Amino acid sequence: MFDPVPATRPSDGLAVRCTRALLSPWSRFSLLVAVLLAAALTMLLFEPQRLLASGWPPQLTGSAAAMLFGLAYGVCTVAFVPRPLLNLAAGALFGTQAGLAAALAGTVLGAGVSFLLGRVLGQDALRTLLRGKYLTAADGLLSRHGFRSMLALRLFPGVPFAAANYCAATSRMGYPPFLLATGIGSIPNTAAYVVAGSSASSPTSPVFLGATAFIVLTGAGALLVAWRRRHRLTGTDGGASQEADGAA
Repeated sequence: MFDPVPATRPSDGLAVRCTRALLSPWSRFSLLVAVLLAAALTMLLFEPQRLLASGWPPQLTGSAAAMLFGLAYGVCTVAFVPRPLLNLAAGALFGTQAGLAAALAGTVLGAGVSFLLGRVLGQDALRTLLRGKYLTAADGLLSRHGFRSMLALRLFPGVPFAAANYCAATSRMGYPPFLLATGIGSIPNTAAYVVAGSSASSPTSPVFLGATAFIVLTGAGALLVAWRRRHRLTGTDGGASQEADGAA
């Protein structure tokens, strides 16, 4: 007798649409870019390299100073301050043992914060860009062999620290293996820079020369490995292209 009244679907309100827009992958990625740009600008204005010239504030001494330096180290690495500069400063300010502890703590802290920022704010957007051969290969290695791949990246200083952090965050690599591989793999190169910084006042000493030689050799080794891998991939592509031309 009476026709049923069709159910009307309530339209999404303005608040719901705004929330969806703000939580979309590219909106979160834009927030990540803004945060990183602000951090980098802050570091440019702060000029942390002055620590090597003016030293640590005299009122801050002991373990508390080393802990504060480790915290500042972590923030600086998120803001793309080069780690070699921070490692040299750690050795010059606190010596080998305390400087190495502060530098490693700051390394793991900065890497962990960068990983979380990249995973929460950038992963969904950046994964849509993984269409290139090299990006897809890196994503596959980090997703399947996360600890081993990240350990190799940390041991060889050819890949920039920040780039490795955000590349790992984009992959499906777990958080604990990332932190563990970062902590272990960063020890040799970090120790070399800290030792060089602590003995910089005597540049002809065997300790300083040994640390400098280690830095140069590992850097050259990383460049050689990167060149050979790139050359191998180029040769493979060339052979594949020739086979395709022959088949055609």
